[in-house]
Amino acid sequence: MIQFDQVTKRYPGSDEALKNISLNINAGEMAFVIGHSGAGKSTLLKLIAAIERPTSGTVLIANQNISKLKTSAIPFMRRRFGLIFQDHKLLYDRNCFENVILPLRINGVAGNEAGKRVRAALDKVGLLHKEKVMPITLSGGEQQRLAIARAVVSRPSILIADEPTGNLDASYAADIMAIFYAFHQVGVTVIVATHDALGMSASQNRVIHLNQGILTTEGHISKGIPNS
Repeated sequence: MIQFDQVTKRYPGSDEALKNISLNINAGEMAFVIGHSGAGKSTLLKLIAAIERPTSGTVLIANQNISKLKTSAIPFMRRRFGLIFQDHKLLYDRNCFENVILPLRINGVAGNEAGKRVRAALDKVGLLHKEKVMPITLSGGEQQRLAIARAVVSRPSILIADEPTGNLDASYAADIMAIFYAFHQVGVTVIVATHDALGMSASQNRVIHLNQGILTTEGHISKGIPNS
């Protein structure tokens, strides 16, 4: 489903954020992108979501070449994604329900169908009882759950999370990881960038290890240990 072929990304006035990356992520797979701060994890996710385009090489999403897509076609391609950021990117002047319904309004889903989807998404993350609450009153873990609900309300086939547990204590972080595992179990492709190995030893999972923009390890982990 996702293929990188000799991909390099260089930002203006800086060194290469990614260098000659080649990898494949299959549909329905759960993958962890790990590495130090500045290793290139966020850049990798942005290339997958077509937020950035490669400087060289090819990124294919469901056999579509991201570099060849017209700008007008990218929003339609992105509908297959649910995106979750560390800083949540919530709208604090709108309640929880209104935050989650926004992607549906953008995609033209309205009325009873939209309401059902929003409440189903809130229910999946344990926030159905707080649909009328303002996000500013939620804890950090609850805000991250709300961001996840917004990301999945459009029923994406690919869920991408960039350091989703970075600012959370261990208990909240474990809850967030459990939500990702639940989506993976129903066939969603889940890609999580993280600086640590939290939750990765729970089962056999794909690991993509970056170091200074270079792919250093790729394989699976068992008992928290990467295996090539």
